Amino acid sequence: MQIERLNLDKIDSPSLILFEDRLQGNIQQMIAEVNEETNRLMPHVKTNKCQKVIEAMVQQGITRFKAATIVETELAAKAGAKTVLLAHQPVGPKIEKLSKLILQYPQTQFSTLVDNSKTAQLLHQTNPRPSVYIDVNNGMNRSGIKPGQGLTNLIEFIQNETDLELIGLHVYDGHLHQSDLEIRKNEAQKGLEKVGDFFGDFEIIAGGTPTFSVHKNNKRLICSPGTSVFHDWGYGEMLKEQHFEAAVLLVTRVISKPTEGIVTIDLGHKAVAAENPIDRRFKILNLEHYELLSQSEEHGVLKVKNWDEIEVGDVFFAIPYHICPTVNLHHQFGVIRQNSLTEYWPTMAATR
Repeated sequence: MQIERLNLDKIDSPSLILFEDRLQGNIQQMIAEVNEETNRLMPHVKTNKCQKVIEAMVQQGITRFKAATIVETELAAKAGAKTVLLAHQPVGPKIEKLSKLILQYPQTQFSTLVDNSKTAQLLHQTNPRPSVYIDVNNGMNRSGIKPGQGLTNLIEFIQNETDLELIGLHVYDGHLHQSDLEIRKNEAQKGLEKVGDFFGDFEIIAGGTPTFSVHKNNKRLICSPGTSVFHDWGYGEMLKEQHFEAAVLLVTRVISKPTEGIVTIDLGHKAVAAENPIDRRFKILNLEHYELLSQSEEHGVLKVKNWDEIEVGDVFFAIPYHICPTVNLHHQFGVIRQNSLTEYWPTMAATR
């Protein structure tokens, strides 16, 4: 990636640019991590929200995907996915919408998560029905049913009281993101031990990007990295053992020099995820010795040392700390090939 050689005349700001060679490299790296066994990969599409990106994975043999929303679920089907898991227990109108997708895309197998008998019964009443995975709470305390008798009872209910196809368990350990791989490994294995009795009977989908480093070595598990396809500053800093590269950057320009030592860029929190503290929003790659003082909707205020050298209109390139919600703020990627903007790939952005 040689950002200094990019032709910037047609690249607006703030915007996202996607380096296609790095995207392809990250997909290849994901596949290499599981020894070319692409059937063990079920990447999460909430990171990219882009049909073209999903198609790039399908072309390399990855055909199973997870999604967080109905729109993302349909997007994966449009891109050629053979199986799609709606990894967000459906409630209300989403149950009927999922059933309609099954009719609309017969070439794709759709499944979803359940963690209680009421949802299972509602899904049983739909026609056609999705297959299901039971969502297991192994410590994150965000969703799922805890391992134990309640889990056993739910399995029996689905198998004996419904016509749903129970494929397996979904064991997400998103609360594990220690920088020390050994600590992460030990905690991830403790979480899996809680459902060890079910390994012989069901397919087990385990973890996300941080524990991909652990679960990739267990051939009984399906792995669900998401961020890996683009990578970001946060995981680049945290997961030193992973060898993915930043494939998506933010383009931003200086729009004002309001007072000595201060420059303002057009990178406000409408254009980059702002759920983290101010020092964990983005990292500018072609500027040193700066501090992000504040952000508003359209502005990012920087304290800089080389104020005299910076001019209004100067272009900076930044890697977001958290790429997934950053992509959610943009409707397209500018695709870079051979250091030139060649086309735009649309995203579903905030469409749910």
